[in-house]
Amino acid sequence: MTAPISLEVTALDLDALAGFEGRVVLFCEPDGKLSQIARRVNRLTKGALERFLESKAFETLKEGDGADLAFPVGMAADAVQVVKLSRRADASVARKAGAAIGKAKGHKALLLAAGNLKPVEDVMLGVALRVYDFTDHTTKDAETEGAVTVMASKPEDVSAESVSALAEGVFFTRDLVNEPSNILTTTEFASRLEGLKDLGVEVEVLEEDELEKLGMRTLLAVGQGSESPSKVVVMQWKGGADEAPFALVGKGVVFDTGGISLKPAGGMEDMTMDMGGAGVVSGVMKTLALRKAKANVVGLVGLVENMPDGRAQRPGDVVKSMKGDTVEVINTDAEGRLVLCDVMWYAQDRFKPTGMIDLATLTGAIIIGLGHEMAGVFSNEDGIADAFLKAAKVEGEGAWRMPLAPAYDRQLKSRVADMKNVGGRPAGSITAAQFLQRFVKDETPWIHLDIAGVASVAAGTEFSPKGATGWGVLALNRLIADGYEK
Repeated sequence: MTAPISLEVTALDLDALAGFEGRVVLFCEPDGKLSQIARRVNRLTKGALERFLESKAFETLKEGDGADLAFPVGMAADAVQVVKLSRRADASVARKAGAAIGKAKGHKALLLAAGNLKPVEDVMLGVALRVYDFTDHTTKDAETEGAVTVMASKPEDVSAESVSALAEGVFFTRDLVNEPSNILTTTEFASRLEGLKDLGVEVEVLEEDELEKLGMRTLLAVGQGSESPSKVVVMQWKGGADEAPFALVGKGVVFDTGGISLKPAGGMEDMTMDMGGAGVVSGVMKTLALRKAKANVVGLVGLVENMPDGRAQRPGDVVKSMKGDTVEVINTDAEGRLVLCDVMWYAQDRFKPTGMIDLATLTGAIIIGLGHEMAGVFSNEDGIADAFLKAAKVEGEGAWRMPLAPAYDRQLKSRVADMKNVGGRPAGSITAAQFLQRFVKDETPWIHLDIAGVASVAAGTEFSPKGATGWGVLALNRLIADGYEK
């Protein structure tokens, strides 16, 4: 698994600047005024820094951007990266600055001369997130990654541990989503989640015979054409008192061929990421455990593989859910909702949660509507929806609320069962959410997050290379910290 870069916080030592080998990052106010650290660097470089700060090149930099002074005279560093950033910059700008630093870092050691920079932890998080690289299956020798040293005026006020807890959760999600499906089988996925026991998470793996006894026939029907056994993994973090937990539920389709309703060959290799919802739930649980969150949270993931086979479910089959409702399967490629509905019902039936959020790479329709910038947010209660949208905005993770309405239920009406699993092309992401809402109890505040467009991207983002993004770990951690910790 990919480990976050090593972060060390030390006291500010101006004398160490000259001899540091690697890259030195210097933060300068937008007005170009020289700080104590900048004055020392300017003296070492024979005035080169001051000349740059007075240049058009520095003036045209946006806040959070930087430029290199390569091989500076008077210093052992390969480069001094001058970043235009106010001492009291907001978190989003500071993280973007960190991401730009991380992108330029290479494999060299890095010194952040932070001094009294207020959002230094946000800069550190931006660096940590951006240097991620998934190399588990490359055969060339990986270069040793240089550590990051942060020089702060008050090192006791800067927590590398809190930054690492966030980065480790995001990296856990990214690794799971990037992993090829011949490696990340349902059994291997469950095994990796059992590893969270070492952090104090209680983990149970429910096997097929137990799922059959519970009546999870919609989930089991999805996986019945695969050689990989279907499973539900239950992860409990008990950091609160005796209150009921908050529930996170993730779709974990480790590979999705579409089943008998086979997908086109072009792009099917991307369906290794169809367990993205389960990946996010897993990453959140790891972060909560690492930072010892004072909340009770249960994470549940339904792990299946959707394959065509002589035993696979067929279009036209009718299956019964754990709730007892029957579903006519029109399209076996609309399998994620069949997995989620059973796990959601089980979560409510067993844990009586204070609220529930499900996450899934559920529909291509949400990509048509929102592209790769926003996840779709569907909810039965304004309070929990507003709280999540606020958390997502604070963390810079795009999310947009979408509608729910009884009128859409007409598209799910079945001739032979209680409902169909698809409602046709119009409003495809909404009818998928309407389907799931039928498995939400009246007393449960609930959000459905359709993350099909944001879980993995072809071009990369500010904070991640191409592939898995880890979207949602930071926002959900923030939601729990702000609303559910005692």
